[in-house]
Amino acid sequence: MTSVALVHYAAPPVVGGVESIIGSHARLMTAAGHRVRIVAGRGAPTVPDVGFRLVELMDSRHPRVEGVQGQLNAGSIPADFESLVNALEAQVREAVDGVDVVIAHNVCSLGLNLALTDALRRIVDAGAPPRFILWHHDLAATSPDYRRSLHEGRPWSLLSEAWPGVVNVVVSAGRQRELAALTGLGVEAINVVPNGIDLDRTWRLDPRTVALRADLDRLGVSPLLLVPARITPRKNMELALRVVAAMREAGRPAGMIVTGPVDPHRSSEHDYLDRLLELRSTLGLDQVARFLATEPDGAPTDPIVDQLYRLADVLFLPSRDEGFGLPLLEAAANRVPIVSSDLAVLREIAGDDATYIDPDADPAATARTILDRLEADPAWRLHRRVQGDYAWTRIYASSIEPLLGRAPG
Repeated sequence: MTSVALVHYAAPPVVGGVESIIGSHARLMTAAGHRVRIVAGRGAPTVPDVGFRLVELMDSRHPRVEGVQGQLNAGSIPADFESLVNALEAQVREAVDGVDVVIAHNVCSLGLNLALTDALRRIVDAGAPPRFILWHHDLAATSPDYRRSLHEGRPWSLLSEAWPGVVNVVVSAGRQRELAALTGLGVEAINVVPNGIDLDRTWRLDPRTVALRADLDRLGVSPLLLVPARITPRKNMELALRVVAAMREAGRPAGMIVTGPVDPHRSSEHDYLDRLLELRSTLGLDQVARFLATEPDGAPTDPIVDQLYRLADVLFLPSRDEGFGLPLLEAAANRVPIVSSDLAVLREIAGDDATYIDPDADPAATARTILDRLEADPAWRLHRRVQGDYAWTRIYASSIEPLLGRAPG
């Protein structure tokens, strides 16, 4: 377990891009078992189980800081600069006392409070713990918006030189190239860790949906077919199972979710469910083809069904008969691609804006039809890439956690 201090001018609940990232990092690190504190000039203790230390002089909008910074931006070092740096060095040292790692977000590259930048450099140059990770979101020295306020010599030069004994992180390959050119560091010495998204929070998922999504993510399911229908023979769910199997045989780790229950008054439907479960096992789909009504929590509530559309890659409705086709409306409202049987009642709803299949079609051919439909959709391709490459949990495991134990490079 590592003790970590996240440092910035401001922190949640202050609204801002970097502030949001700090909140996400704090939650991820805490969930991984680390002790985390946020040290900032503005903010409040709003992240559960995360400490908060307020150092008001770290705030770029503090009146004393603004007065000093205004003169620095004009190219002169005010008489009060040294005493401000001394005060910040002492207060920051106290605020990070006992931590193993300090992660300084933007304050060593943006320069909105150069006295803070200078104070942190003094702590780094002292060579004693804690270890420092400089996390660069923005680079003042390469930005037209800030370049006019930079001048020769220290403290301005601190924003464009390589600091000794630290780990450098940037948020994109573009920033990596900029920082390398600016400091003379090799690109291999600069870590790229992109910003991410917490889909569970963004989608406001119910705990049951979160658990289901985690299971599917662990199994690498993609694409995910949603079959929001009651378990009855006219829904033709055996085709859905065979299509998923055909996709997996073709090298695509597909899966499916069936949301509906069995009619308790119709024994024939229970027999149909038994046949489906037997077919599922025969096809080796027990983990990735989920009949939610058979699971301990039973058939999902309507709000959870609504959430499943956010997880789904495609609505698949291979029915032999429908009276209306409400799932097509729900899918359209959630911008989920539709593949359904070619029934007149479904064409009445979706017209030319759905992909239609024969309910007796070859499963492999139907699988190819679905995949072709998805792969032709740039919005779907980006959606999958965001889920795969920019989910916070994956970024944390692959890129952030390893940094907490890494020696400076």
